[in-house]
Amino acid sequence: MISNTIQTVRHAFQALQQRICSHLEAEEKKKTFQQQKWSYPTGGGGDSRILSFGALIEKAGVNFSHIEGPSLPPAATLKRPGLTDQPFQALGVSVVVHPQNPYIPTSHLNIRLISVQRADQSIAWWFGGGYDLTPCYGFTEDCHDWHMTASQTCQPFGADVYQQYKKNCDQYFYLPHRQETRGIGGLFFDDVNQWEFERCLQFVTAIGNSYLSSYLQLIQRRKTHQYGPNEKQFQRYRRGRYVEFNLLYDRGTLFGLQSQGATESILMSLPPSVEWQYNWGLHPGSIEENFSKKYLKPTDWLNPKFASNTQRSTL
Repeated sequence: MISNTIQTVRHAFQALQQRICSHLEAEEKKKTFQQQKWSYPTGGGGDSRILSFGALIEKAGVNFSHIEGPSLPPAATLKRPGLTDQPFQALGVSVVVHPQNPYIPTSHLNIRLISVQRADQSIAWWFGGGYDLTPCYGFTEDCHDWHMTASQTCQPFGADVYQQYKKNCDQYFYLPHRQETRGIGGLFFDDVNQWEFERCLQFVTAIGNSYLSSYLQLIQRRKTHQYGPNEKQFQRYRRGRYVEFNLLYDRGTLFGLQSQGATESILMSLPPSVEWQYNWGLHPGSIEENFSKKYLKPTDWLNPKFASNTQRSTL
C-alpha cells in the first residue's frame, strides 16, 4: 500500500480522535483529556488521551495508534495463516467511555486498518471495527435510536450491511460463561475490503461519526437522571461483566498485548471501579432484575414498538 494512502487513513483517524475528544470535553466542561504519546518497539506509536473522574465522565479513553512491525501477532493471523511472518502496519482509533451516571450507558468504538506486505510485494489490507452500547438500566427508546442510527449509517453501503454487522455484534459481544450479551449491541465487522479502498475508508469514517452523534444524544437524554448508592452499586456489578469480556474474549485486547503495545493504553477500556459479589442475587421483580433478564439477549431493536417515550421502559 503506497504511503500517501496510509497517510490519508492516518489523517482521517486522527481527525476523528480530535473530534470525539472535543465533544466529550464540551459535555464535561471542567475536565480535559490528558495526552500521552508512546513509541512502538519496531516502528510507529500512538497518542493516548484519557479523561478521569469528571462530573459527567468517570473514565474515558480516546486512543490513536499507528504501528508497524515484521510480523502480525497470532490474534491477527489465526484466520490468515498465509500472512504470518510478513511486515505489517496497523492504524486504529479506540474509544471507551465509562460515565458517572449509571443511567448513561458505557459506550465503545473501534475502527482500524491493517495492511500486510506479502512475499511477492503485493499488499493485503482490510478494515475492521464497530461500536456497541452497554447500559446498566434499560430504556427501549435508547436502544431503538442507537440501532436506528447504525442502520441509517449502513444503508448507503448496502441493504443487508446493518443486519449482518448487527448479527456479528450480538455474536461477538457475548459472554458464554454468563449466557448473556455484554450489552444491547450495535455493529461489528472485520475483513472489510469488499469495496474499493476509498469506499471502505468512507464506511469506517461514517461509523465513527455516527457513533459520536448517537452517543452524544444519549448523554443529553440521561445526564440529569437522578441516582443513588443502589444504582452505583449495580453499575459496578454490571461493569464486572465488561471486565470479564475484555480480559477473556476481546480480540483487540489480545492483539495489543501480543503485539507488545503500550499496556496502559491497551487496558484503558477497563472501568476505574468495579464490584464482584459471590452469587449476588438481584431482588425479584426489581428494575435491575428486569434489565438483566430482558436486555441482555439479541433483540430486534428497530421494531417500532421500542420507539416510545422517554419513560423507563420494561419491554
